[in-house]
Amino acid sequence: MLALAACSGGGDKQSKGGGAGQPGQGTPQVGYVVLQPSDTPLTTELAGRTSAYENSDVRPQVSGVIFRRLFTEGSLVTKGQALYEIDPRAYRAATNQAAANLASAQANAEATRTQADRYKPLAAIEAVSKQDYTNAVATARQAAASVAQNRAALDTARLNLHFTTVPAPITGRIGRSLFTVGALVSASQTDPLAQIQRLDPIYVDIQQSAAALLGLRRSLASGGVTATSAAVHLKLDDGSDYAQTGAVEFTEALVDQSTGTVTLRARFPNAQGLLLPGMFVRATFSQGINHDAFLLPQQGVSRDQKGNATVMVVGPGNKAVQKPVTTTRTDGAYWVVTSGVARGDKLIVQGLGKLKPGQQVQPVPANTPQKVQAPPPGKGGKQGAGKSRAG
Repeated sequence: MLALAACSGGGDKQSKGGGAGQPGQGTPQVGYVVLQPSDTPLTTELAGRTSAYENSDVRPQVSGVIFRRLFTEGSLVTKGQALYEIDPRAYRAATNQAAANLASAQANAEATRTQADRYKPLAAIEAVSKQDYTNAVATARQAAASVAQNRAALDTARLNLHFTTVPAPITGRIGRSLFTVGALVSASQTDPLAQIQRLDPIYVDIQQSAAALLGLRRSLASGGVTATSAAVHLKLDDGSDYAQTGAVEFTEALVDQSTGTVTLRARFPNAQGLLLPGMFVRATFSQGINHDAFLLPQQGVSRDQKGNATVMVVGPGNKAVQKPVTTTRTDGAYWVVTSGVARGDKLIVQGLGKLKPGQQVQPVPANTPQKVQAPPPGKGGKQGAGKSRAG
């Protein structure tokens, strides 16, 4: 009975000294940080595909047989550089014929003009009839019109002769030749002779959902978010980062009916030719600055059984309060939280191991050194005796 009484007395002392609501040995010490909203960029990572800055088909403008190919496939060509030569003999003959017709028309025009000039004073003294003079003037005018027609025909013939040399319409890298020497080509054919693509700079077409773009525009209209023009970073298909940064050029004003996305086009420098048209990439860029977001340390955010993000804050009476929050993404060592917490909340980031909602806590600023109290005198005798024995 004496032993039972002694055990009962010891249990009462422990309950008085370490109650759940009393600060002291039974109250856990937790570290907190005071939350303040900060300007946080709305960073978005989306899929994209590269496309050429300029793309042009090399097409013939006259019909004929390809006489020569004047470029190396896959090489860099400049605007105006001769690429193909179509057999020019027929067009050279047509040019010579048009020049001869023009000379003949000019000679006829000179003769009719001279006759009309001679008839003019004779008609004034009625040496010739006025009708003869009128006919001479009309013939001179017809001859002058014939000169203009033949000059236009000569210009057309010269232009066709010039078109027998097919030039590069733009500066860029040319692909393989789709027609060989000796092939018959025409101005009305559908297939190009070759294709030229300008790859420096290069475009990246980024697909963003219409719902996300609509949410961004609503945030911009509410005033909590301001637009920004930040750099665009690329991650290549092999997981590596592209060294150059780009900028968004424009956003299309229509939604793709099949995918429900809007296309954003960014431009990147590509002097080394690393990016090729048709490559899949991941683009990371900022579309705005959120002035009401909070950056929470990742160790202060946990997940419940349903996967929802929650935090522990110091509530009234120094009790732990659990709050659900909305997290959009991570930014380095922080979670970007857009709702669920307020300015001045004390977020618990240390001592969360066995902490439960509603539990009494002893809050201290984060990274505060923990105070280690000396053991009671009744429990230190054995340790002292041990030290003396060890000595």
